[in-house]
Amino acid sequence: MALIVQKFGGTSVGSIERIKNVANRVIEEKENGNDVVVVVSAMGKTTDVLVDMAKEISPYPNKREMDMLLTTGEQVTISLLAMALMEKGHDAVSYTGWQAGIQTEAVHSNARILNIETSRIENPLQSGKIVIVAGFQGITADGEITTLGRGGSDTTAVALAAALKADRCDIYTDVTGVFTTDPRYVKGARKLLSVSYDEMLELANLGAGVLHPRAVEFAKNYNIPLEVRSSMERTTGTRIEEEASMEQNLIVRGIAFEDNITRISILGMPNAIGSLSNIFTLLAKHHINVDIIIQSITADGNANLSFSIKSQDIKETLEVLESNKSTLQFEDIETETGLAKVSIVGSGMVSNPGVAAEMFSVLSQNGIQIKMVSTSEIKVSTVVDEKHMITAVESLHEAFQLDVGEPSTH
Repeated sequence: MALIVQKFGGTSVGSIERIKNVANRVIEEKENGNDVVVVVSAMGKTTDVLVDMAKEISPYPNKREMDMLLTTGEQVTISLLAMALMEKGHDAVSYTGWQAGIQTEAVHSNARILNIETSRIENPLQSGKIVIVAGFQGITADGEITTLGRGGSDTTAVALAAALKADRCDIYTDVTGVFTTDPRYVKGARKLLSVSYDEMLELANLGAGVLHPRAVEFAKNYNIPLEVRSSMERTTGTRIEEEASMEQNLIVRGIAFEDNITRISILGMPNAIGSLSNIFTLLAKHHINVDIIIQSITADGNANLSFSIKSQDIKETLEVLESNKSTLQFEDIETETGLAKVSIVGSGMVSNPGVAAEMFSVLSQNGIQIKMVSTSEIKVSTVVDEKHMITAVESLHEAFQLDVGEPSTH
């Protein structure tokens, strides 16, 4: 007997009919002789609807109250799925994140899981019940309800798999696996049979919405076998594992992209030891994620600093910087919105020089100006105008031959 954690996303549980379909998939696993823990998201666009309702009341709603509001979405799904399983003759019990013992740090809207007290889940499992847990949520030491950020149900599932020492974690979604890029935008996108943890981590961090980055991090740290599968179709998914098989010896394995990027430029700051530390420590304290960073020295010996953030963080970033202007000693701030990030990822890039040059050449040939660049051993990211994003992805996908070969659908 194995212990399997299954996670079903919002689209997979988007209607009563789909919840019944999920119940059938869960029962299949149970009838294979396995113990099953199921993690679910809110139904369909429920979270978006709740966010929109809050924004009708306040453009910048209180984060604690947003967590109170948004966690109701998953609570609806867990109870309906438990009822569907019971109706089909299987004993099931549903738990919210806090009932399931998921303890988080005291950060509203983007908390990290600190610990999981598993006894609440293990007891019903031992008596043969299917346990259903609400994804995306937890509780602080002080009893405050928190959420784990968008896509946090993936993290809940993998963290539970690690805490329970599960044999496998299956992430069921509305796609059949991990593709070379988003197939909704690029016709030639192919499904990959396997991806390494590191490649998936980069792709997830860079905007590929299939898996939440923290979930991949958990899986890598605890060596949890992951498979991304379709909740609608009975096909083989994509395995996320330590070493992926190098399909066709591709140097670049995937292309990720993300819109709503803003560049913040801090001008005329002192070129002194500690200046960068002061700025980024301050932003980190306010939980503002900074991505690509570029510094240059001006003719008068001062420094200019540019960095990219998600556009939703503009207001808070500017408020934090302006309110500390005298301490940070800069002259001015400029912002540029309407940007996008396009990234190529592949473990094979480590031993193949010239990949970045090829990327820049392709973008140049398509008349796309590169505004910022960031590299690591297995990725190159560029910031471009949002209007050129899809053209950039399509041209890079073709240039690196990611559209070559039969799609891996079986």
